[in-house]
Amino acid sequence: MLLKSLLAFALCAFATADIAFADDHVVSVGGGSDSFSPSTLTINTGDTVTFKLISGSHNVVSDTGLFRCANGCDGNGGNGSPASNAWSVTLPFNSAGTFGYYCEPHGAPGTGMHGTIRVNAPAFSITPALSGFWYNQATSGQGFDIQFPGNGVALAVFYTFDNAGNNLWLIANGSISGNKATLTLTQTTGGFFPPNFPTDQSKINRSTWGTLTLTFSDCNNAVAAWVPLVPGYVSGSMPITRLTGIGGLTCQ
Repeated sequence: MLLKSLLAFALCAFATADIAFADDHVVSVGGGSDSFSPSTLTINTGDTVTFKLISGSHNVVSDTGLFRCANGCDGNGGNGSPASNAWSVTLPFNSAGTFGYYCEPHGAPGTGMHGTIRVNAPAFSITPALSGFWYNQATSGQGFDIQFPGNGVALAVFYTFDNAGNNLWLIANGSISGNKATLTLTQTTGGFFPPNFPTDQSKINRSTWGTLTLTFSDCNNAVAAWVPLVPGYVSGSMPITRLTGIGGLTCQ
């Protein structure tokens, strides 16, 4: 039952370090006093914590029963009873939250020989699953066609209006970093509706209109901010929400 709980919370105990994780953090157990050092630790989702006995007879036990470890962990082929041999155990923390622990002979949850591990939630990152149409309901009639084809590339079309109320379509391309996409906005002029589109491509003018920054907070919400280079327009921003997505792609 304990092992099932560990798996459910993605907190399985391993006695060896054969599996690679983002970062490993060492907590010393005992060593001159009945304490854990550091007793408070902040890590990121996916990191591991290695509890290493320095001296004394101790173990490490989850406040909520997720693990009980010393020479390995109960429910995972080990023995979590307090021990004085030079034991070491590594636990992965793959779920965000606050996890308390203690030593059975010298503490209890929140008192005596105890500690706390705070696991930060993973930062939101842009993936192709964010591709689709986005808009602000208060400004219906304009919006963004946003595409993330992969390899760090960002593409967008800003469907909006110029200062005279005419349609203005700005094409954008750029790159992504984490939850933010930074793009250059380009305005195209000189064309006509087919079949009158000019065969002389020199009549088509493409000029940089400004920059567009898209910052995503989750799968359905973002902020679009623009900085124009064209005179007569002002910088601004607005929240946008997802209107459509791409079938087969799941945002998490």
